[in-house]
Amino acid sequence: MSDPSPPPAASSPAKKRMVPCPNCRAPALFSPANPYRPFCSARCQGHDFGAWANEAYRVGANPPPDDKE
Repeated sequence: MSDPSPPPAASSPAKKRMVPCPNCRAPALFSPANPYRPFCSARCQGHDFGAWANEAYRVGANPPPDDKE
């Protein structure tokens, strides 16, 4: 009896997934090999963190209804 051949996906190398950096839109590797993912660099990651810390990002919300009725 011969051994079954491995599935094609297992024998081919995995394709590296590139995504646009949320800050500068440069291609960034989206894998555990990139410690800054989804960012392209420490600079872009730090810039985004600074924006969060300065409350530049906000989630919109409606004011709560009045309970006067």
